[in-house]
Amino acid sequence: MTIADDSLRVPGAARLPSLLGADEPSAFTVAHADGRSPFVLICDHAGQRLPRALGDLGVSATELQRHIAWDIGAAGLARELARRLDAFVITQPWSRLVIDCNRPPSAPGSIVTRSEHTDIPGNRNLSAHDAQARVREIFEPYHARVAAELDRRALAKRPTILVSVHSFTPVYAGVARPWHLGVLYHRDARVAQALLALMREDGRWVVGDNEPYTVSDATDYAIPVHGERRGLPHVELEVRQDLISYSAGQAEWAERLAGWLVRLPDFGDPG
Repeated sequence: MTIADDSLRVPGAARLPSLLGADEPSAFTVAHADGRSPFVLICDHAGQRLPRALGDLGVSATELQRHIAWDIGAAGLARELARRLDAFVITQPWSRLVIDCNRPPSAPGSIVTRSEHTDIPGNRNLSAHDAQARVREIFEPYHARVAAELDRRALAKRPTILVSVHSFTPVYAGVARPWHLGVLYHRDARVAQALLALMREDGRWVVGDNEPYTVSDATDYAIPVHGERRGLPHVELEVRQDLISYSAGQAEWAERLAGWLVRLPDFGDPG
């Protein structure tokens, strides 16, 4: 069962003018809420929707289909992976051009005015009020729901492994990327190193070790906050978009990733 959950609202939100209309999707969708596996899957860049109040942000429909607006294929991959693992999964449907839910709100990349070679006119000269509305109605409820699930599992003393699912474009700024997938981490490499070993043992794939991106406190939110601060085993997975831009590719890669994930070692008592 998949639900769009409006039960978590940031205090004070109802007293301020709303960015999202009452008939628009909430900041997140949860599926497999009662999943029995230790995995919790999150997908920060699952969608490309723009709130009606923002129009098209001055960006063409063609550009809004590109990777600048969302992680192409990541939502389908996350849902397929959750089904195979029997895992809780939460996806965030609003475009990262509205607000990037894997950036601290104070980071320059939180609300961009240019992405790769595309200007985002609707993000220029935002007032503090307008920027905060995006934080309040999209960023905070999404991360509050992730935190609530992790709190629930901690209270129940359930083993938990956090997996953040993303995708990356095959070519960025004119430079081709050779990796089929990437395994990302920061201070805690427990899950990443175990996965890298399994993936390389397979022998068929070019796997990036903290490629094509790296994780840092300055530029990332989910892994530092939900993974590292809690001491949870965690990893960020990146799969190249041409491999998962269609349903059969998502199913194929979900099956492959699930096969690796279920072979991970026991990372110990959640405390």
